[in-house]
Amino acid sequence: MSLKIRLSRGGAKKRPHYSIVIADARMPRDGRFIEKIGTFDPLKKKDDATRLVMDVESAKTWMSKGAQPTDRVARLLESVGVGHRPARNNPEKALPKKKAQERIATNAKAAEKAAAAAAATAE
Repeated sequence: MSLKIRLSRGGAKKRPHYSIVIADARMPRDGRFIEKIGTFDPLKKKDDATRLVMDVESAKTWMSKGAQPTDRVARLLESVGVGHRPARNNPEKALPKKKAQERIATNAKAAEKAAAAAAATAE
């Protein structure tokens, strides 16, 4: 049985409130869980003490038993000093696609020709 430490959504429409739970990976997001180890309220200010309330010892225990935190929970655990989330970097994702790169190259060539022609007429 693969276990996940993940967020279970509660609250009203447009007013989310999350419970941090230990659940079987095959269960639905808001479905059956094994244990509730904390709460997370994203609408509160970041410096508010009640924004993230978590039983850190329980989280450590479940992680030692093989429970895998989701990306968001790994960030929350790192903020309270449990575990380390590896840094992610995908600089290729931000690059323009092939056609856009071709368009940029042709525009640069056209601008270069225009600058050369302007320089030639100025002399």
